[in-house]
Amino acid sequence: MKLTMASSPHNHSHKALNKLMMTVIAACVPGIIAQCYFFGSAVLIQILIALISVSAFEAAIIKIRNKAILPSLSDGSAWLTGVLLAISIPPLAPWWVIVIGCLFAIVIVKQLYGGLGFNLFNPAMAGYVLLLISFPVQMTAWSPVSELLVTPVSFIDQLALIFTQTTTSGLSLEQVRAGVDGVTMATPLDTVKTAVSQGYTVTEAMQSAVFADYAGKGWMWVNLAYLAGGLFLLWRGIINWHIPVAFIFALAFCSAVGYIIAPGSHAGLVFHLLSGATMLGAFFIATDPVSACTTDRGRLIFGAAIGVLVYIIRTYGGYPDAVAFSVLLMNMAVPLIDHYSRPRTFGHGGAQ
Repeated sequence: MKLTMASSPHNHSHKALNKLMMTVIAACVPGIIAQCYFFGSAVLIQILIALISVSAFEAAIIKIRNKAILPSLSDGSAWLTGVLLAISIPPLAPWWVIVIGCLFAIVIVKQLYGGLGFNLFNPAMAGYVLLLISFPVQMTAWSPVSELLVTPVSFIDQLALIFTQTTTSGLSLEQVRAGVDGVTMATPLDTVKTAVSQGYTVTEAMQSAVFADYAGKGWMWVNLAYLAGGLFLLWRGIINWHIPVAFIFALAFCSAVGYIIAPGSHAGLVFHLLSGATMLGAFFIATDPVSACTTDRGRLIFGAAIGVLVYIIRTYGGYPDAVAFSVLLMNMAVPLIDHYSRPRTFGHGGAQ
């Protein structure tokens, strides 16, 4: 009798794969709406470019592998990768940035290893890290929220900036990104890290215009929107609770302890939870069923380790928003975690 071992994920689902992927994309919609409200509709342009790019690259590589194109495209996995990558980069990044990221994510990270179910790393985050290392200027140049921009930017101007780097009136990308009170191209995480390195306290750093009452202006609502989408996925049973809960709890614990020990140089719990890509990472990125752990105990370890790494890299490392790096580092540890967290059997006595 021939026995076949399928690649992870091994969990059986009666839902079609396409329906699962579309549900996850739908859960991103509240966060995407919040990003569009605070950072402009260029977010939608980046998503459209990403969807076209991942579809083209997926079709091309499937054709080269002499496999059926339509089944691979219709499963929706490439589209989800494109959406996650597009919402992770600055909305006004040049068009070729998202195209290169999609190329690497689909061709190298996903298809080179055999396609869906065989990739070792989260494709979207691998593409993001490649872009961050290769094009740090473009990838760290986030605009302030719309209300802080000196000059409002129309949809046509946003489109022109993505494809030509100038508006229809001739303003450069740097001029558009300039905000009030000298705030330019700095996320709240960047602002706090830079200020603390210059000898200012966190309280002094948070006097900047980029901050709201509890966290980064705009970013706080974006995180709450992705939290709502993540809770929807939990309610529908699309993802397990172990990874996001362990991720958030570990990050909250580390940030609370750091703030208690040194409040002048460590941001508080709420700031870490509602800044950067915390909720996007906890519910949409770390929970990727292919590159994450497969046992419940392993998922708890995996999620908690990501939360700790996010805090350490944000606080002491060179990159303020460290979700992508933390997820990829833990992707490498998945086989080891799964090996030591799987149920053990002893002789004929069964699992114990």
